[in-house]
Amino acid sequence: MRHFLTLRDFTKEEILEIIDLAVIIKKEIKANVFKKYMPNKTLGMIFEKSSTRTRVSFEVGIYQLGGIGLFLSSNDIQLGRGEPIKDTSRVISRMVDMIMIRNDSQKELEEFASYSKVPIINGLTNKFHPVQLMADYLTIVEHNKTENLKVAYVGDGNNMTHSWLMLASKLGFDLSIATPIGYEVDQDILASALEFAKKSGSKIIVTNDPKRAVDGATVVTTDTWVSMGQEDEKETRIKDFNGFIVDKKLMSLASKDAMFLHCLPAYRDYEVSEEIFEEHSETIFSEAENRLHAQKAIMVWLDSKRDC
Repeated sequence: MRHFLTLRDFTKEEILEIIDLAVIIKKEIKANVFKKYMPNKTLGMIFEKSSTRTRVSFEVGIYQLGGIGLFLSSNDIQLGRGEPIKDTSRVISRMVDMIMIRNDSQKELEEFASYSKVPIINGLTNKFHPVQLMADYLTIVEHNKTENLKVAYVGDGNNMTHSWLMLASKLGFDLSIATPIGYEVDQDILASALEFAKKSGSKIIVTNDPKRAVDGATVVTTDTWVSMGQEDEKETRIKDFNGFIVDKKLMSLASKDAMFLHCLPAYRDYEVSEEIFEEHSETIFSEAENRLHAQKAIMVWLDSKRDC
């Protein structure tokens, strides 16, 4: 049995196998072929943090696969209200076939997984957001940008940045990360990525200069400066991130026909200008749709590994 907690746990071949499966499943859906890959299977969806894209994509996804999704908010279950995580895991995992968790703590997610009898999927934690990266890479594949791929990430050293580090270092493409001083990536995660990069050939650059990061990039991406739970830091962060907006001037440093990605929600004229967002809106919303298809592939792949 396998879990999907971080891309650190997957080989290049496994990641690409899931992406290939996502391509197939998406083509089937677009042709109105609804193949029941997971008939009568139940997906428990635990949300300690609310979300638009994560809930809709997983709930629709398991339905399209022939199963059913069960939404569980932190107000609905005992998790976080006195019952040990291991007990909640041992109970719920005896009643459903797979569990997706969106919570604050990677450590708690991993504890939950260690006691689970079914595959666990990370829907987002403070450290990683691997399902989003699978959707992002699926979008890159669809736009034929994989050859000589160089990704530039501009913004906070957060769960998205950490996930880009894992994906790049596993697949072997180049990654440049620009964060403001004081908002750098987790150094342990960076060290792990650099070790993987030695084997894959990935070139990883971390800097506090967004111009250096974007120079020659074929894909430019960013994320909100103020994530959920950081609202009290908003004014400080806006000041600290001055100069890190992805606007026309910054994008002009990227390669010709560079792609722009954003995991959403996007706050115009903060991390990205209105002009750049609208210019690349079709790609961005295709990326958002790809959460549905990438996550279906993840679920099908994990379900297949239960029989191994």
